[in-house]
Amino acid sequence: MTIKLSVVDQSPVHGSHAAIEAPRLSVELAKACDELGYYRYWVAEHHDSIHFANPCPEILISHIASVTKNIRVGSGGVMLNHYSPYKVAECFKMMATLFPDRIDLGIGRAPGGTGLTSQALSYFTRPHHGELYPNQAQDLKNFIEGTMPEDSPYHSLKVLPDESPKPELWMLGSSGGSAGFAGYLGYHIALARFIDPDNCKPEIFQEHLKEWQASEHPGEPQRMLAIACICAETEEEARLIAGTAVYRKLAAQMGLREDFLTPEQVQDRYKDLSPSHQAQFDHILNGFTVGSPEQCRAEIEQLAKDYQCNEIGTVTVTHSFEDRLNSYRLLAQSFS
Repeated sequence: MTIKLSVVDQSPVHGSHAAIEAPRLSVELAKACDELGYYRYWVAEHHDSIHFANPCPEILISHIASVTKNIRVGSGGVMLNHYSPYKVAECFKMMATLFPDRIDLGIGRAPGGTGLTSQALSYFTRPHHGELYPNQAQDLKNFIEGTMPEDSPYHSLKVLPDESPKPELWMLGSSGGSAGFAGYLGYHIALARFIDPDNCKPEIFQEHLKEWQASEHPGEPQRMLAIACICAETEEEARLIAGTAVYRKLAAQMGLREDFLTPEQVQDRYKDLSPSHQAQFDHILNGFTVGSPEQCRAEIEQLAKDYQCNEIGTVTVTHSFEDRLNSYRLLAQSFS
């Protein structure tokens, strides 16, 4: 099986650079990954975050697409709960027009922030927590494909004068809740194992395929498995670097909110954790793909086999931008 390597970029606020530089570093990384031969580059959406610095994927996607040549660029994902499907369709069809055959539209139902950010984003309307998501996803696909039913009040609306340019449509999930629905609607599927490795199972892809085929969508659905990955010259170095991202997840579970720690600070914090929190730290780390290039490649190949998936998206969060860039370089070289 030939594995396509892709990138899911959360635009982390690296401790090695000023916070304001985070979006620029995403652009720099995207250009490097384009040259390294990565297949896709997706950017995430977060609001009111001290760790992740991209609240508007469509803007960063458009800029990245303008400074890269071959790599597909898209959202991983747009948090559709907050937005009008019509406006999202307009934005992404415009990008598909400007950058033909290179734009992906991935959507998700998570808020990407707090309840307060959801209120601020909804503003004139009542914020909702996913109950309207199925209707939004259906309307979005109809706007993109030009297939709005005749009995819809939106049937006469056009997104662009020429309806031919279209982004690829993807739905994101982490534990299978959206898999069947994505297959039913005809969205490709991306599983975010980096969010919830304990509940991200290969059977989720099978559920998606079953519904895709039952709905008689043309062709075969695409599937991506998105993993947390830290690659370095040695396993010891990789595990040290990974501590930054691991501790952030543990701290969130403990209700703590602080900037990314250096790997050395994480080591010191680890020593002071209770045995139960140390065990949880170790458990989170075990859900990452961490190691030398050879180790990372071997684990990725095994995951691709287990999930019957030929595309792996990697999420790499580090304190240092250079460590992050080096991780992507080493991983690409191990597959070249």
